[in-house]
Amino acid sequence: MTTMAESALARAPRAGVVARGRRTTALVAVQDLAAREVAVRVLRALGASDVVAASSVTEARRAAVHHQGDLCVIEAGLQDGAGVALARDLRAAGWTRAVVVSTSEDPWTVRSALSSGVRCFLSTAARGTEAPIVPSSPDGLSSLSAREVEVLQLVADGHSNREVGEELGLSALTVKSHLARIARKLGTGDRAEMVLITLRAGVIS
Repeated sequence: MTTMAESALARAPRAGVVARGRRTTALVAVQDLAAREVAVRVLRALGASDVVAASSVTEARRAAVHHQGDLCVIEAGLQDGAGVALARDLRAAGWTRAVVVSTSEDPWTVRSALSSGVRCFLSTAARGTEAPIVPSSPDGLSSLSAREVEVLQLVADGHSNREVGEELGLSALTVKSHLARIARKLGTGDRAEMVLITLRAGVIS
């Protein structure tokens, strides 16, 4: 878990998650004490002026009542509930950015995070394990058309095929055809994994 916190938050400056030059409040909800302390130290080093730490969903919700924050870093699997649901509720309460960290790249967890409005899902290895390899630049990534990128962006925003079609003026069948071509180019037919690959590569946001 310490490895998870260090690896995930090391990417924070590139993601622009801590705004320098003004007071920034962050909330860390990570179960493991050592990992939680690492996360707090890293966020303070990145410029967060106030970091609130919690080890469970209950503690995080209690802390959030008394703080209005800018960033929450949440472990996907907390002891008393789902971190993704917590991230969704904190965003609804006014926390502007949410980062979910996990030792797994389970597609259902990724999909749930994306549909809940989480735009930063970081998967990294637990101590003593190796992180699963997900290609950041598949060979077919550069061959995605502008329309296919539009479809992927809407999928990442949690839209169904029908909703994507309505947004782009296409039939649901045409959207399905676009997704089939994207699947061939990226080497996966799983929607969550397609989104994860293109998010990591910066093709969508």
